[in-house]
Amino acid sequence: MDHLLDQACELIAIPSTADRPQDLQRALDLVLAFVGPGFAVERFESNGKPSALIHAGATTDFRVILNAHLDVVPADDEQFVPRIDGDRLYGRGAHDMKVAALVMADVFRELGHELPIALQLVTDEEVGGADGTAHQVASGVRGGFVVIGEQSGLQIVTESRGLAHVRLTATGRAAHAAYPWLGDNALLKVAAGVERLLRVHPVPDSDVWRTTVNVARFDTANRAVNQVPAEASAWLDIRFPAEDADFSGRTPEEIAAHLGGITGLTATVEALGSPHHADPGSVEVGLLRAAAQQAGFAGNLLAKHGAADGRHYTAVGVDAVIFGPGGDGQHSAVEFADLTTVTPYGKALRSFLRALPAGPRWPGAASGPGGPVRPG
Repeated sequence: MDHLLDQACELIAIPSTADRPQDLQRALDLVLAFVGPGFAVERFESNGKPSALIHAGATTDFRVILNAHLDVVPADDEQFVPRIDGDRLYGRGAHDMKVAALVMADVFRELGHELPIALQLVTDEEVGGADGTAHQVASGVRGGFVVIGEQSGLQIVTESRGLAHVRLTATGRAAHAAYPWLGDNALLKVAAGVERLLRVHPVPDSDVWRTTVNVARFDTANRAVNQVPAEASAWLDIRFPAEDADFSGRTPEEIAAHLGGITGLTATVEALGSPHHADPGSVEVGLLRAAAQQAGFAGNLLAKHGAADGRHYTAVGVDAVIFGPGGDGQHSAVEFADLTTVTPYGKALRSFLRALPAGPRWPGAASGPGGPVRPG
């Protein structure tokens, strides 16, 4: 694993956040160099976000696409200094998902000439995936099955919640803070609207499978402590399962109207992603479970709270699952990859890819055991 760990540390040290386009490109170039020569590299770019599709060049009828994102959420500088402590590799992106990306790249460079597979590298998953996976899908990229290397502890995620990024806004009337009765405080309006929404979707105190609302930020243009703010907004991250008819299958306009009715505020849906689902009884899922079990893991099926780029494939009828190594603390200051899972993860991917029948997916494949275990 030494060669991979050296590359992982170098990759983690790149602060590949959405606001650093040069570092997004550096991260992509590092993994492409790790794959090495001899493959066709299709480069894409949308809104300044680079991505690539790597394959042997003989066919674009891919049996499987291995999908990995190389972007990370922002962090303090010290989190981009990787460190190994026992069986843990700490650093921003170690768990989500730079180590997994390199394992996928390692597997691909070994099997990419032997099997009709592709490696898909994107740099915008953390901000919705519209300019990476979704852009490639819109450009015609398809596969019979997609494995997304997001963290899962070698469990197979066949279902995940959808997401809506929403901004709530209100306007009021400015006034001197000594005479608040002469003004109309927009910030208080927003706070009251958010409180009404949280009464409908309260913050859970345990692992549950239902719609949740995270209040990420309150904003106001007001810059004076002695002034009543005349405008304000709140930024929300809403995650919803397929069963919630208020969000699932709705247009941005319909969701905005629904939220406006609850909050009494103007709602704008700035990003919307559908729930993701893959057939838990498919041949591919069954073979992936068997490969995880051969590597020493249970290979359970589960549903996952976090959204991933699989939803962009679900939208065009292609099954995608999340299957990645272990770790914990993604998006936190103590994020780490569990190094004891890295070698088994690579073995499981290799076993799965080699076990797949040739040709595209076919209907009527024998079903495996039931659906995913949902949290809560």
